[in-house]
Amino acid sequence: MLLKELTERSPMRIFEKSIHGGLGAGNLGVVVARHGMGKTAFLVDIALDDLLRGRKVLHVTIGRTIEHVREYYAEIFHDLVHATQLESAAEIRREIESHRHIKAYLKETFSVEHLRSHIAMMREAMGFVPVAIVIDGYDFEAATTAELADIREIAESLKCEIWMAAHTHRTDPRDKHGIPEPVAHLTSELAVIVHMAHDGKAVNLRVLKDHDNPDVSQLALAIDPTTMLLRQEGGRKGTLPFLTTSRSQQAPLRRSESRPKGSRRWRGRRTRYRPGSTAWPCRRPS
Repeated sequence: MLLKELTERSPMRIFEKSIHGGLGAGNLGVVVARHGMGKTAFLVDIALDDLLRGRKVLHVTIGRTIEHVREYYAEIFHDLVHATQLESAAEIRREIESHRHIKAYLKETFSVEHLRSHIAMMREAMGFVPVAIVIDGYDFEAATTAELADIREIAESLKCEIWMAAHTHRTDPRDKHGIPEPVAHLTSELAVIVHMAHDGKAVNLRVLKDHDNPDVSQLALAIDPTTMLLRQEGGRKGTLPFLTTSRSQQAPLRRSESRPKGSRRWRGRRTRYRPGSTAWPCRRPS
């Protein structure tokens, strides 16, 4: 498969259409879910979609290492290549890595000012200006409307999109739109809110807020718990059929098709996510 066909038929185009053309420059979006639902995978899928289209992405991780994030991208890209038989995969991966910058913070060292300073340094020293930023590990429970407004100002000044992830609990209160805390009281600063929940087969996506639209679209998209790829439920015509199948339905990996060096999933047996479990196989983070 050619790269152009891959990006044009990606289920991400359906997701963009469901939120009226995408998140949009200058806006904040957040994916909310309980622990182990695949929030990080969703952020990486969004980032990879931009990277595959030649766009620059800044991935900010809080509380994890740069190597951990690199491994995450490598595994998901490997699954994507295997599922689509993508041509010139090695060259495309090099292009992706040249357009991606990863910045890691300890939980106690992250601040909006530190992020703003790092972005300014990247622009001046590297000429790197991202069109998308993903922030994983941000503490929404300690967040304030003012701090989110400062993050949104970064998106506005760069004319970029910023996607974040928020951890929720079963007992968290919800507002009248079904938006759970700790983000319900912050919705004035969030343009799009997406909820993830497991139904026993896959992790389904549901839009809770779509900009200022009173009626939100019903999504038929899910995260495959085995491949961690975004897939469409129901096999709508025009989208990539490989994303509607699970790994067990694809050709098995041969040893000669070994995963990237350091891949956790070759170190032990491959297992599926078990409903009710609090973590993904092989200690995959949320």
